[in-house]
Amino acid sequence: MSGTSLDGIDLAYISFDFDKSWKFSIHYTDTISYDNYWNEKLLKLVSLNQHELQRTDLAYTSYISKVINQFIYKYQIKVIDAICSHGHTALHQPDIGLTYQIGNLPKLAQLLKQQIVCDFRVQDVELGGQGAPLVPIGDRLLFSDYDYCINLGGFANVSFENNNERLAYDICPVNIVMNYYANQLGFDYDEDGNIAKSGHINFEVLDKLNALEFYKLDSPKSLGLEWVENYIFPILEVAKLSNEDSLRTFTEHIAIQVSSSIKPNSKVLFTGGGVYNTFLTDRIKGLNSFDLIIPSDEIIQYKEALIFGLLGVLKLRNDINCLSSVTGASHDHSSGKIFTYNT
Repeated sequence: MSGTSLDGIDLAYISFDFDKSWKFSIHYTDTISYDNYWNEKLLKLVSLNQHELQRTDLAYTSYISKVINQFIYKYQIKVIDAICSHGHTALHQPDIGLTYQIGNLPKLAQLLKQQIVCDFRVQDVELGGQGAPLVPIGDRLLFSDYDYCINLGGFANVSFENNNERLAYDICPVNIVMNYYANQLGFDYDEDGNIAKSGHINFEVLDKLNALEFYKLDSPKSLGLEWVENYIFPILEVAKLSNEDSLRTFTEHIAIQVSSSIKPNSKVLFTGGGVYNTFLTDRIKGLNSFDLIIPSDEIIQYKEALIFGLLGVLKLRNDINCLSSVTGASHDHSSGKIFTYNT
């Protein structure tokens, strides 16, 4: 699993068991950070032409095969039913029927000599859906004890039950913006939100951010890097704020959008790298009254990898792994591609 915040490639070795309900055990985990070459390459994916994108896809597929093989060797993993891979999102414009994740080529099965389940988004978009978010089926099957599941990653997204239907949507950008401004100051991220805490809110900019049309749309709805570049960065850059004030203002924007997505007095599971930003989580709690639950580090960091593993297992069983109530597709379906290794 590789997310838009470019934290790196998350890997997890997981076993699933089904007896009336789904159970899981996470045995080993790792996050492999991107070097400068891949960090720069992935940041520029949206600007590549078709030929450049296909060439990058081939190179990235080879790269992640090496990362996965190293993980298998490190932990001496002997039994593998399938490698379930999200890849890395290069393009995501579902409104024009486009989504493209690199690293999901049949070549991956041959390089790893394993069965691969991947490319989970394309079919949903072909069926008229957003192709995202895909995690909510896992929230329903693995984390049903919570009223809401919220992930603070590159983007914030939420998932919850409503009249026996699972609903979910992207709320707003988070680390994809926060890390950008921390990078300007020479940091990988804003540890504990301390840089943001030192800044000041620009209320004019905050009002413009909160007034963006996306926030008025009903679900299903999803966000991508293109949307951030077209709508978020122009507002922040035109204002010519200091990096500290940009971080403080955007922290408040996230807190407003996330807190307004939760009904008071709910039990809410928070995961994703953004939960380590204690200033951000304090601001979210400060705007609403609910039980904010932060689980173990393992779940915080690897919940998405865990659930994409489950998506792969469901695909192998031909069970539903993509909910139309979440994505807006024409019907529930079992999404993804299966590539087998030919000896």
